Amino acid sequence: MTEQRREAKIEYYEIACQQVLEEDYSVFSIQWVVIPGDHAADLTPDKLMRYYLAYIRYFTFPFVRPIVCELGVEFRLLNSRVPLLKFSSPVPGVTPRGSRLTLRIAGGILVQPKQCDRGELDFMVETVDSGTKLTLQLSDYCPILLGNQQPSRWRKWLYRLTQAYIHKVVTIRFLARVHRRIAGYTPQTKTVKVTLRPGEET
Repeated sequence: MTEQRREAKIEYYEIACQQVLEEDYSVFSIQWVVIPGDHAADLTPDKLMRYYLAYIRYFTFPFVRPIVCELGVEFRLLNSRVPLLKFSSPVPGVTPRGSRLTLRIAGGILVQPKQCDRGELDFMVETVDSGTKLTLQLSDYCPILLGNQQPSRWRKWLYRLTQAYIHKVVTIRFLARVHRRIAGYTPQTKTVKVTLRPGEET
């Protein structure tokens, strides 16, 4: 092993994170990590999404089953056909520095019934100066736990302590796992708060 490789293994890699309730009490959550060098040169948003679905199944087994079906993607409860979250078929797109894949929320029991036509989950792969930036972004999501666009204090706390916390932990661990899978070793990571949008932290 070269000296350069040994030095790379003791560096810290930051996983950036912001998770807030916006003014209308929809959720904005973003996490990203930069994989150094050209390790992730062949990674695409579609591959990143498929890695994520596999990790959701692994992390939540046996409670959540991500299913890719004809109409899109569903996160189903246990072995039932009950969708916790439903997404439309993935839509590819571009960013200023790379590409993205968007899953638009289309329903599910974890979504407020009157807000099923909004919200999306994005997977982005972009080239930056230090390597490849991998981003997961959830925006405009209206969780059923908040009730409506004027949630009570106890509902906000319930959401923070349950669904918001689980989403943050799963996403951060997922990005660390992808780093290990692609770069070939386990980095020492630390989570750093970033501010892209105003809102109440969750």
